[in-house]
Amino acid sequence: MAELSHADLDELVEEAIVDAYGEDEQLTGFYTKIEESLALPFATRVLGVEVTVAGIDLTDRGIVAICVGGTHRQSILVLDLPLPVPPPPGSEWIAAYRHWAGRR
Repeated sequence: MAELSHADLDELVEEAIVDAYGEDEQLTGFYTKIEESLALPFATRVLGVEVTVAGIDLTDRGIVAICVGGTHRQSILVLDLPLPVPPPPGSEWIAAYRHWAGRR
């Protein structure tokens, strides 16, 4: 995926939050876009350990990636999740979510 411009990210943000009132509904809008679009599973590295991102969830902490490594399973905030190179299809919604979260 090519680097998205601020204008591209702003368009994605607007698409995700178009009918949302308040921050909770906006967060749900991003969760829906990520959950519908992100190609799962995919491999990445978290703290030097290869993990598989097996799912996405919306929790009281925010949007999290369900990471599995061997017999271990851990939720990582999507805002902190390192993406592989190249990133999986649908990761533009993670970029838009990060853009939105950074301007709040």
